[in-house]
Amino acid sequence: MAVAAATAYFRDLLAAGRAESTVRSYGMDLLRWFRFLRAAGVAWDQATRVEARDFCRWLQVTGKQPRPHWRTGDHSELAAVPAGEAYAPSVRAHSETVLRAFYDFHLDAGSGPVLNPFPLDRSRRGGRAHAHHNPMEPFRHERSGLYRPRVPDRIPRSIPDSEFNEIFAGLPSHRDRALVAFYVSTGARASELLSATLAGIDPGRQLITVVRKGTRELQQLPASTDAFVWLRLYQVEMAELIPRGRRQPLWWAARRPARPLTYHAAHRMFERVNARAGTTATLHSLRHTAAYRMAEDPALPLTDVQLVLGHALMTTTQLYLTPRKEDVIRRVLAHHAEQTRQASARARPAPAPGYRPGVLDVLFGNGTS
Repeated sequence: MAVAAATAYFRDLLAAGRAESTVRSYGMDLLRWFRFLRAAGVAWDQATRVEARDFCRWLQVTGKQPRPHWRTGDHSELAAVPAGEAYAPSVRAHSETVLRAFYDFHLDAGSGPVLNPFPLDRSRRGGRAHAHHNPMEPFRHERSGLYRPRVPDRIPRSIPDSEFNEIFAGLPSHRDRALVAFYVSTGARASELLSATLAGIDPGRQLITVVRKGTRELQQLPASTDAFVWLRLYQVEMAELIPRGRRQPLWWAARRPARPLTYHAAHRMFERVNARAGTTATLHSLRHTAAYRMAEDPALPLTDVQLVLGHALMTTTQLYLTPRKEDVIRRVLAHHAEQTRQASARARPAPAPGYRPGVLDVLFGNGTS
């Protein structure tokens, strides 16, 4: 059942040029909030700061509820399944931001409560937010919501080469190999690569044209030779099974009848491969892997990496200059091994001039028998 208040808010978002994926993401946050209010017996336009506080607290203590598979719709086993992992701070922060913007919209339109249940954080003396901000530093792209959790700074996770090779070896089809090869060589987002059409492929120049997520503009991205080899094998394999035409999508689902490949289908494909390989990488990790590989190349300026990744700010691209966890662990372990070797060398004094080291080893039992 459609909610008129949410529908009006979505129309405003679409009029402002927000992508459909953004509207869907906002809708999932609103759906979670409306379900909470229904369980509490409170109308959305009568919610107060008490309900907002309890909702944010509920997100902290509850876990993600299990859902039935969309094909079977089996609800019989859900009662015996425990709640999943707790909501991440980033999810709770996004939810707080969406709900505050939702009530701000209806507050301006005069169709909601007089006070926003999700207010901005103010100091005890009534000062403005960021009152003590250093003017020499840029503002961060976040709102100081009263119930907004602190989101820790996370290092983008890339896939180690050994793990990536294991994942790639487990891909079942030429389409999946081509997809992963393009993801890891272009650094495109999952939805961006799926927006490519047959007209956007240029094997001679090794370019693929995608629709950028934020600006919705077309941009050509360079890709590896291997990616185009796997793509050609996929096209030959599917030549008689998919429609032809320069405006047709490049990626198609494997099931019949033929239909364009969606983000959720690509995400599920990568999850299955990870389950077989025993890894925990995500589809978005391929973008981080490509970004790290490009940022570590001294012959590639960071401004070029920024353009390829589609970052609006250089500070976002600079995150990939942060050392990766596995590299730090490897170097620190090597440091400890070197310290142990040096300590062992210092504990054994050098022989006096005139003595042969081999004779001393036999004398003190350091030689091999």
